[in-house]
Amino acid sequence: MGFLPTKRQPRPRTTKQSGDAGEALALQHLQHAGLKLLERNYRTPGRGGGEIDLIMRAPDGTCVFIEVRQRQSASHGGAAASVGGVKQRRIVFAARHYLMRLATMPPCRFDVVAVEAGAIEWLPGAFDAG
Repeated sequence: MGFLPTKRQPRPRTTKQSGDAGEALALQHLQHAGLKLLERNYRTPGRGGGEIDLIMRAPDGTCVFIEVRQRQSASHGGAAASVGGVKQRRIVFAARHYLMRLATMPPCRFDVVAVEAGAIEWLPGAFDAG
């Protein structure tokens, strides 16, 4: 009796792969809306710093710091609700670090792009630096 070839099951996506795919989708959406990419996955040096998924320039010159969140479903509050106070403080910390490199301070805002079940929800001005 011979062996039958078995079909290899595709490996499930890692969380990183899913996040990267969501980020790429968000980037494409924002570029289509007229924003220009300045930095992707900007990180502050050292431990305990912050990371910003996308830093973009809006058509009016505003520097936009964007957190991209992806969820398979809206359970547990959904993607946008997952950007809590601690995450916001880390994003603001990283944004300040980024802005220190610039000669002049542009107007800024913090947006969230939620990717849920393939749908994109862009929330401009989702939170403040305060």
